[in-house]
Amino acid sequence: MKQQIIVSGLGGQGALTLTRLLAEAAAALGLAVITSETHGMAQRGGTVISMIKVGPFRGPLIPAGEADRGLFLHPKNLAVHRFYLKEGGAVFVNTALPGDYLGVDARSLAEAQGLPPVAANLILLGFAAGKGGLFAGPDLLAEMIAAKTPERFREASLRAFNLGLAAAA
Repeated sequence: MKQQIIVSGLGGQGALTLTRLLAEAAAALGLAVITSETHGMAQRGGTVISMIKVGPFRGPLIPAGEADRGLFLHPKNLAVHRFYLKEGGAVFVNTALPGDYLGVDARSLAEAQGLPPVAANLILLGFAAGKGGLFAGPDLLAEMIAAKTPERFREASLRAFNLGLAAAA
């Protein structure tokens, strides 16, 4: 198993949380995993990118045109980080706008369910998992969310993830 994934968002959207959950899932499967993250001006709403390499890789960075999957928490980041995706790589975007990617309006889904806007990250993760786009299946990812999320956020986090799964169906 080899898969290279980028997670792109804005500071405060939960890109690093998704990275941690995916890394934990890979470790739970006994797979080698390397992560890398760039925060930039994240504290001011700037762009954040993280990279997850699952399998026997050497370095943490994904070269341009090599990522198998991309999770974009904000549609404007497509213009910034899409070049990392290889031809035919799966692109999952938090957006209501149609495009040449798999999109889900995760923010609106979160709002409609009374969840905070940051829950859109887990909705997007559930959507990608439901579309079969990740090395780990929905059951394992839900298990990681339950195990790694603080108790006070656990129920809402699992609800957000399940909203994404439902949107993928």
